[in-house]
Amino acid sequence: MRVSVVDAGSNTVRLVIADVVGGVPLPVHTVKWKLRLSEQVGVDGTIADEAVEQLVKAVAAAGATARRWHAAGPLAFATAVIRGAPNRHEVLQRVASGTGIRMCTLPGETEAELTFLAARRWLGWKAGPLALLDIGGGSLEVAFGRGRLPDFAASLPLGASRLTREHLGVQDPPGPAELKELRRRIRHELRDVASRIRWEGPRTAAVSSRTFQQLARLCGAAPGRYGPFAERELICRDLRKAVHTLAALPAVERALLPGISAPRAAQSLAGAVVGHTALKLMGLPRAVVCPWAIREGVLLRYVEDGADWWTEATGETAGTAPVVTAATLRIAGPSA
Repeated sequence: MRVSVVDAGSNTVRLVIADVVGGVPLPVHTVKWKLRLSEQVGVDGTIADEAVEQLVKAVAAAGATARRWHAAGPLAFATAVIRGAPNRHEVLQRVASGTGIRMCTLPGETEAELTFLAARRWLGWKAGPLALLDIGGGSLEVAFGRGRLPDFAASLPLGASRLTREHLGVQDPPGPAELKELRRRIRHELRDVASRIRWEGPRTAAVSSRTFQQLARLCGAAPGRYGPFAERELICRDLRKAVHTLAALPAVERALLPGISAPRAAQSLAGAVVGHTALKLMGLPRAVVCPWAIREGVLLRYVEDGADWWTEATGETAGTAPVVTAATLRIAGPSA
């Protein structure tokens, strides 16, 4: 069986086409379109018309690519930048009318659940009680669990792009006052979630997302060319040093550092501050870098719970999903 998933995030639209072999989704083709939607929103989060047109073209191209590869779907969803937009319903309707693919928005807690599922499947049961952190452009997802499903999942407005826009837009590099205010905001948002993770005492911490992957590379982890099976860790004390390094440089010079790409250079500092603060407050001295995240979580859910999952969850066939709620996308089955 060949399936596909489309993810519209803050920076890119990504298509993953995978063959299901032995219950495991093995990627056979991936494509991404760099839209940087988070840079094209108004003060209130409204997505501009030009950005919507770019999104429609990207989703249409993704659908055409999936058909050429004879893949089912695509299972199409959008994350925080569209989920939080006041005009999200208009955006999704324009995507549907322009492409024939009705994209859904996933609630933040559902993103955390699906990403946790991906990390659990990648790391296996030997990971034991597992904490999961994922930094996106608009939000930070956190989850903890002992089984297949998280016992606890949360989504916080601490995305790297969001915080850069709201706290680090005055100077480049930012001044001490901006960084102090940013840290205060992050600590305030994380207080209750961090207390829960400390109380649970996870055996393993995992981090996913492109932001964490780039930060891990900056801190000395193996480069991407070594492949997904290379063991990579992110050490909290190393990330603290990385924060100081990034804070001393303007964005154009951060892009020259190992692992930091030019499109994400501006938001790399906010991502590093969120990551370090979260690990520190949660009492996690180190974390495993997991190459699987939300897209793989959606594919795994599709594989493990059957091809009817998307229809049952949304009331539509694959590729024609409306906006859905956390309740309808709750992962089925026992937690162990």
